[in-house]
Amino acid sequence: MMTKTYKLAGHVIQITAIHDEVHDYWAGFETDEAPELTITTTPEEIAYETQRDIETAAKEGRKPYYLPEWNLETLSVYRKICCWMPLHDTILFHGSAIAVDGQAFLFTAKSGTGKSTHTSLWRELLGDRAVMVNDDKPLLQVTDSGVIIHGTPYMGKHNLGSNIAVPLKAICILTRSEENHIERITKAAAYTMLLQQTYRPQNSEAMRKTLSLIDKLAAMTELYRLGCNMDISAAETAYNAMKG
Repeated sequence: MMTKTYKLAGHVIQITAIHDEVHDYWAGFETDEAPELTITTTPEEIAYETQRDIETAAKEGRKPYYLPEWNLETLSVYRKICCWMPLHDTILFHGSAIAVDGQAFLFTAKSGTGKSTHTSLWRELLGDRAVMVNDDKPLLQVTDSGVIIHGTPYMGKHNLGSNIAVPLKAICILTRSEENHIERITKAAAYTMLLQQTYRPQNSEAMRKTLSLIDKLAAMTELYRLGCNMDISAAETAYNAMKG
């Protein structure tokens, strides 16, 4: 087993992993600072991730992924981190986040809707001005003065993201549509999706804090719904409406 220390969303985490590939996965987040949180994984926790995928696959009507053990260990590590983070005003949110001119835009939707495709259109439209923060599982730090979105090693199948922190300007819920259209929506209209897309810890204290942070996130962040096609005009519609 190998032990290394990393910095994620401003917090220093020491990870002792069974598989060396876990540390390869975390490359780019290393630090020599003293850890606030120490994590050690076990074979039983890796087996839990396998069983969880089998159960989720049955609910979703798909085949299990049967990921390699090292990959399952990375999930176990992140699960522990994301159960700890709400106690430090930070939550895991499932979505694709892109930054333009120092402000971030976070797109979320049901799986298969096209979050990654949409942010790729932003990069095509805006070129070097657009920087991927994270394409799958960013962390949102909810402060009294605003929300900061942080890149993480968990960047999705396209491996797109950066180890950066950017103020969050808006969250946009994507839907498919032949014609592009975007509208501001209320906290009430967005809340179900925000709840679904946030990691919800089993620990009761962390769960209570997570719900509080979702409320605060929704109150402090511009919320939109975008009906979009897969043409670059969808990115133009979204950016022009949300850039402020």
